[in-house]
Amino acid sequence: MLHGKRILLIVAGGIAAFKSLELIRRLRERGANVRCVLTDAGAKFVTPLSLQALTEDKVYSDMFSLTDESEMGHIQLSRDADLLVVAPATANILARMAAGLADDLASTVLLATDKRVLVAPAMNVRMWTHAAMVANVETLKKRGITFIGPNDGAMACNEHGPGRMSEPEEIAAAIEQMIGGERTSASAEKPLAGKRALVTSGPTREALDPVRYISNHSSGKQGHAIAAALAQLGAEVTLVSGPVSVADPRGVRVVKIDSADQMLAACLDAGRVDVAICAAAVADWKAAKPAASKIKKKAGVAPPSLELTANPDILATLSKPGARRPSLVVGFAAETENLVANAIDKRTRKGCDWIVANDVSAATGTFGGERNTVHLITAQGVQEWPTLSKDEVAMRLAGAVALQLGRPRSIKAAE
Repeated sequence: MLHGKRILLIVAGGIAAFKSLELIRRLRERGANVRCVLTDAGAKFVTPLSLQALTEDKVYSDMFSLTDESEMGHIQLSRDADLLVVAPATANILARMAAGLADDLASTVLLATDKRVLVAPAMNVRMWTHAAMVANVETLKKRGITFIGPNDGAMACNEHGPGRMSEPEEIAAAIEQMIGGERTSASAEKPLAGKRALVTSGPTREALDPVRYISNHSSGKQGHAIAAALAQLGAEVTLVSGPVSVADPRGVRVVKIDSADQMLAACLDAGRVDVAICAAAVADWKAAKPAASKIKKKAGVAPPSLELTANPDILATLSKPGARRPSLVVGFAAETENLVANAIDKRTRKGCDWIVANDVSAATGTFGGERNTVHLITAQGVQEWPTLSKDEVAMRLAGAVALQLGRPRSIKAAE
């Protein structure tokens, strides 16, 4: 969480500036104090009033304000912040940063700061891949500037490729990781230090033939966030992941698999762990006899029958009593109806310690979305958690794991 942390957000001039409004909301939800510097070009896309309303603070844009500069405002802005964030970071402002220019308030603040800087690039794909931009990015990285993105995708200019600004939730998570990492390092707060964790994430793909497969809509965002949160609290984490498009968490050993059989083998190969969290959406069935070549469609011939057989039950396998059983085994129950009742039944059937139950019906937007509403099912009963970002769910769960494993922590993520 970012309670009491001060973020200086620099909004430059690009169509992605509209995302800065949502970024402010995400940061305020996490408890951060946000102050904005708006460039002249940025003001063509978002208004100072919008930024002020969301931050509940003054918006700064004038390099030569008599009131602000009488107190050396550009110096104070940079020194008051715990982190500077440039979003969107246009080709123009990145070039000026690389050149060390100080010709407006934003560039002057960036040159005057002694704090860490995170930039979220946003520009046309050809601009991003231009040799000059490549050189500027390399220069800034060597100076310690942290980059998030850009993402691939369609852009306002009707081109497709790298250049889209990262989504607000991604940027907020990166900010939390940067500042949270500093906080835990500074206070030596690593309640899971010395513990080993196993996390499964994403979908599995069960081949029908060399071309087709059975799978589901899991994005892996929740499982990956859990792995990152456990690592942030000091655990040595192995993440076994099905095919996903989200980035690998930092500081985590990642094993990439396709099928449920491969996932089970990777989990067993991870060795003894203190906690196993099975967040993956494992396909319940697979083809009994996958075809060796592509199944062809033939005119006038009925579709082939599909014989299915059950996949291995990874959660139940890891929950079996024995010397290798983790001290804590946590499963997930993704349900579309009778959420709590089905989750309680699943906990009993699988033999695990906890179940994290979430509603994945289409109306919730949980699969592939940024937020989650979960219930934690334990032997003591049912905890109803509020709707949170997936990163917040992950940190709250990691905090609960730390408490369960006997290493109390001072922050309130587990409450």
